Amino acid sequence: MEIHVIHYLIVSTVMLFCGIYGFFTRKNLLAILISVELILNATNINFAVFNRYLYPDALEGHFFSLFGIAIAAAETAVAIAIIINVYRNVKHVLTDDINELKG
Repeated sequence: MEIHVIHYLIVSTVMLFCGIYGFFTRKNLLAILISVELILNATNINFAVFNRYLYPDALEGHFFSLFGIAIAAAETAVAIAIIINVYRNVKHVLTDDINELKG
């Protein structure tokens, strides 16, 4: 049984919309970070799938996916450093409490 491109695109679309929904509805900074990671992973799936089905002998989509994974890792490291700094100053990691850092 072969898995067709539509199945990969359905999984990627569900991941993308779950990430967008989580990004706009969550107040916890870690949950927002996880939502952003879902969005980035959905794009990486699309890169790999379209590369396989459009250009099966080329590896550009896989290289873009690896580059996207590296960018996601760097983004996660920076975001977790910011979240730790917010937690040290405010003792919460909710988006409502970030306004206290302005003053």
